Amino acid sequence: MSIGYFCTMNMASLIEHNCLGPAATVSDIENICSEAKEYGFSAVAVPPLFVKKAKEALQNSNIKIATVVGFPFGYSAIEAKLAETVLAIVDGTDEINMVVNISAIKNTDWQYIAKEINTIMPVVKAKGRIIKVIIETGLLTDEEMITCCDIYGAAGVDAIKTSTGFASAGVTVESVKLLRKHLADAVQISASGSIQSCAFAKQLLDAGACNISTGNAVQIVKEAAVLN
Repeated sequence: MSIGYFCTMNMASLIEHNCLGPAATVSDIENICSEAKEYGFSAVAVPPLFVKKAKEALQNSNIKIATVVGFPFGYSAIEAKLAETVLAIVDGTDEINMVVNISAIKNTDWQYIAKEINTIMPVVKAKGRIIKVIIETGLLTDEEMITCCDIYGAAGVDAIKTSTGFASAGVTVESVKLLRKHLADAVQISASGSIQSCAFAKQLLDAGACNISTGNAVQIVKEAAVLN
């Protein structure tokens, strides 16, 4: 599939526009919400502090609101992540993006990882929300990623997200291919982390990602328009 052909698709509908930096302001959130409506992005991802603001800005639209839990390093206690999740749902988020406890993975404490998702997920699903787990592929070995696929596939999460954007390495085509090979068919892959061009976005989607999460959403759709 050529880039030109790919970009004739509604690229914006495959993109989540995010603003998750530590210095995010109300103005930044209002801006990405405005851009999401202008370009037709599928969702915005915002810090928990701004879920209410995003909900207000996106009222009367079909654009989803996502927020993060345990962000960006994932080593918050399960009880803390649960509290964050409940508050985010109360504030009106449509989607929870929970960062896995990477330290537990590195200590091969898979029992803890299973307990974490099995504690958080019932709360999310009871309220009809989406749950994605951010596993930070740039920090994991292939074997660790495969075990994550087994655990989260068995749990029945909606998607695995590849990166917070705060690790030394972002998403790669190879990591998306590995996840897609070992992940249950019903679980989607949301590619995130250093996605700055339409060409790279196409490669990730071709590798098995179902959508893209990036702060460069406007740049990518503008590239798509030029390539088309």
